[in-house]
Amino acid sequence: MPLVSMKEMLETAKSKSYAVGQFNLNNLEYVQAILQAAEEEKSPVILGVSEGAGKYMGGFGVVVAMVKATMEAQGTTVPVAIHLDHGSSFEACAKAIHAGFTSVMIDASHGSFEDNVAVSSKVVELAHFHGVSVEAELGVVGGQEDDVIADGVIYADPAECKELVERTGIDCLAPALGSVHGPYKGEPNLGFKEMEEIGSAASVPLVLHGGTGIPTADIKRAISYGTSKINVNTENQIQQTKVVREVLTANPEMIDPRKYLGPGRDAIKATVIGKMREFGSSNQA
Repeated sequence: MPLVSMKEMLETAKSKSYAVGQFNLNNLEYVQAILQAAEEEKSPVILGVSEGAGKYMGGFGVVVAMVKATMEAQGTTVPVAIHLDHGSSFEACAKAIHAGFTSVMIDASHGSFEDNVAVSSKVVELAHFHGVSVEAELGVVGGQEDDVIADGVIYADPAECKELVERTGIDCLAPALGSVHGPYKGEPNLGFKEMEEIGSAASVPLVLHGGTGIPTADIKRAISYGTSKINVNTENQIQQTKVVREVLTANPEMIDPRKYLGPGRDAIKATVIGKMREFGSSNQA
């Protein structure tokens, strides 16, 4: 099955009250594990690629080629989108689109609202011409992801969310509502009142960044308010690293990377399967 944009899969998820997971890629093992999990669970899936991870893997073109080759080799039949996570500029989004990405996020949330509207509109114009979906962000999600650092959380404003959607034509919106990138320091405290208001006002599927560590009850509540995409990266990294450490500790003479990265890949797959079931996307493809 060819790569697809996020637009239809998220609109379907919103109408059926489940969420599609975005699982970030870091190397080949992540591609294999996430696609295996999606196929076994019969779940649509979004492969997230940050600018830093894309550079590490050799560039956006290499990532797309790796994903397509793996899908063919593994016989992937479920819908798969490859998505630029936190695109820092129009230029970065354009590079991803021309490399074959089927979805992009333009993160212009750190500038003024008018700048966000202008840059997001420009990205939408190019992306939609190529059949590519667009995500934008309002407010500030705390924590750090790659080179994206935010010391505090700034909640998105419901009126601005509605206006951003109407003026830009974006396909989904990531409003900052208390989630953070990376591990939580203390208990997550999501702004559900604002989320409900934005879900009603914005009319497009909502995106929850920083999905690691959020209790299942909060995940279900977020989905009920229109959250249709949930991003996960940290939890996969934690579980993979834990297993790799265990294998190397038990086998200090081991040098064959396949023998410790393989079990790490299995840990990623198991984590993704758990998330797909939690998000309700299993058996939706």
